[in-house]
Amino acid sequence: MLCAGWWGTVAEFCMPALGADMEAGIILQWLVKPGDAVKRGDIIAVVDTEKATIEVEVFITGMIQSIVVPEGEKVPIGTVLALIRTEGEAVTPPPEVKPKPAVPPRAVAPAPAPPRPPAPPRIEKPPIPKPPPAAPPRLHVSPLAMRIALELGVDLSTVKGTGPDGAITKADVERAAKAAPAAPPTAPPPPAAPPVEAPKVAAPPRPAMTPEERQAAMRRAIAAAMARSKREIPHYYLGTDIEMSRAMAWLAAENLKRPVTERILYSVMLLKAVALAVHDVPEMNGFWAEGAFKPIEAVHVGVAISLRQGGLIAPAIHDIDKKRLDEIMVNLRDLVKRVRAGVLRSSEIADATITVTSLGEQGVENVFGIIYPPQVALVGFGKITERPWAADGMVGVKPVITASLSADHRASDGHRGGLFLAAINRLLQEPEKL
Repeated sequence: MLCAGWWGTVAEFCMPALGADMEAGIILQWLVKPGDAVKRGDIIAVVDTEKATIEVEVFITGMIQSIVVPEGEKVPIGTVLALIRTEGEAVTPPPEVKPKPAVPPRAVAPAPAPPRPPAPPRIEKPPIPKPPPAAPPRLHVSPLAMRIALELGVDLSTVKGTGPDGAITKADVERAAKAAPAAPPTAPPPPAAPPVEAPKVAAPPRPAMTPEERQAAMRRAIAAAMARSKREIPHYYLGTDIEMSRAMAWLAAENLKRPVTERILYSVMLLKAVALAVHDVPEMNGFWAEGAFKPIEAVHVGVAISLRQGGLIAPAIHDIDKKRLDEIMVNLRDLVKRVRAGVLRSSEIADATITVTSLGEQGVENVFGIIYPPQVALVGFGKITERPWAADGMVGVKPVITASLSADHRASDGHRGGLFLAAINRLLQEPEKL
């Protein structure tokens, strides 16, 4: 929400909706202070939700005018967290010009010589302001590590992270706590002083949830989101078997050209095929909002990733339709590491336009998922199995995968859903074009 006035334009930075299962969040850490300049895409806060701790980005450029909600407060989505001035300095209105009073006519006299204008005052050049000191580098801290550090009194700025991209993990914090020198013995108490009024102190920080409490909260959040999805979205389901021998043969030959650490998983081909298929059937890519389907041109595929402590989260890989398979593999590997370490961005949580889930590693052959609102489609893949397959009058054993579609009947119908699955099948038969 923007409000314009003489003092420029001020934008309200609000608690974002980081998924359909989020109702409120806790401001765990502010990474900016009043007076700091920010630009679009900067991470300015860390928010703790029932499912994960998220680094929240800002989508406007300006200067932090004020922090409204302090660290440790839990507030519902939509709450104003900070005010950001998005335009320049204060504007002073021009002075009002008053008309001069009329002078009565009088006898004309010779006009005196005009006085010599005074010399203009000397204008001193303003001093050149010194550049502000560089801000200290931002720490990447997993949510569990941050909570453990608060409990053990460990200064995170002194901890060296060993997680992905240098993220500080729980083990790093515990190691730092053990290495910290023992506290010196306390001095004897001073003589009793006359009673004085105790100064007001800030409220103690909100106690951290135990892993069991967080797990229970996550299950409640997932249950609420899925119940809402089934209650509000008229689902329809379709499934098809896709013969994968061409795709797997091409992938095996391609991986022989690569070192082991850079090889591509077949799941990356599935993600790219889904991303390209929505160009044929755009009704699958977008959001249902305000009583209508809103198609999205960009394709941000949410990838369902299970968490070690239970539950799952589906962050997005952005613009996946425009990326090569090896780029998607790098993005997927990085995303899985950061999900497990608890280092995610708000755009990765909120931007997914369609979701893909796969339970092939768990031995599941058919997956019929529940749509994640406000999205309108979810694609499921099972494991690749060897099955009898007839083609061109011949029967043989082929690798086959079952693809399923859960779609919103308000945005599409079974005919369009069938065309969508057919497009995925066609794309996987030409893996060299992915």
